[in-house]
Amino acid sequence: AQTTEQGDCSKFKGNVPHCCKKNPIVVDLLPGVPYNQQFSNCCKAGVMSAWGQDPTGSVSAFQVSVGLAGTSNKTVKLPKNFNLLGQGLGYTCGPAKVVPSTVYLTPDRRRKTQALMTWNVTCTYSQYLASRNPSCCVSFSSFYNETITPCPTCACGCQNKNNCVMSDSKQAHRKGINTPRKDNAPLLQCTHHMCPIRVHWHVKLNYKDYWRVKIAIMNFNYRMNYTQWTLVAQHPNLNSVTQVFSFDYKPLVPYESINDTGMFYGMKFYNDLLMQACLKEMFSQRCSLGKTRIHLPSSRGGHFLGKSTLTAMNACCHLQIPTLFYQTLPK
Repeated sequence: AQTTEQGDCSKFKGNVPHCCKKNPIVVDLLPGVPYNQQFSNCCKAGVMSAWGQDPTGSVSAFQVSVGLAGTSNKTVKLPKNFNLLGQGLGYTCGPAKVVPSTVYLTPDRRRKTQALMTWNVTCTYSQYLASRNPSCCVSFSSFYNETITPCPTCACGCQNKNNCVMSDSKQAHRKGINTPRKDNAPLLQCTHHMCPIRVHWHVKLNYKDYWRVKIAIMNFNYRMNYTQWTLVAQHPNLNSVTQVFSFDYKPLVPYESINDTGMFYGMKFYNDLLMQACLKEMFSQRCSLGKTRIHLPSSRGGHFLGKSTLTAMNACCHLQIPTLFYQTLPK
């Protein structure tokens, strides 16, 4: 890792420290840095995957040497005021707590060494602190009904209605519209729901032993793409999924007899990147991540989602689907 600023190091005559600020901002290194600067599980540029999606990519580590800290656990003072600076608000960190010292194995794995002192800091993320409104919505449709249940009007708030772009306007076709800004300000396509992300759940076919669902995810933000996205869905029949196409799928850890939640995510190098909003004629090629077909056992229970959560970099939504959508399959 490295700090974003060195600070005033004029008091040092010989070896100048990497940083002399009392409140440094530390960032992860980019992939591909020289080996002599790397540390185990480092260099992910601050981007981490979900544990279920990629366990090796869900951990990031770096090493910091603190000068004038002494050489015993009595002289070292715990750092204070930890904070995670993501692309927005929402992170809250607790105080550092001393835990049993970390034990390391030597390169030949024949000897163990122990740190003088180890502490843990726990940080949590809250979408409600990050934004008053959700960042995505869910729409529904089925093969036996021509009616599409759209996202609610202003599902993600309509405070930026005057700053959106119509998909068929000249501004949507101008060069550089997909270039991000330094302040990460979004530029949304004008819709009735005004959400950056829309998830569509379509009940496609009803067979004797199973029924098929198609999921489509669309990005309406012209200035941001989303990497390593995940979609968590809750449905009583997800405990009996028979086949999934185009997306990767993993059931989440069941709780006692409850096993109704699963995680969908993109295939690496195929559709793990949700591109920026695109022009109307390019919709099928760039906007849609791909549509996944899911085989679920046939039942007389509800076939629409119970809950849905989409998480990606700077995009997270969680919503309870109204009871209205719990209909029974046609006979």
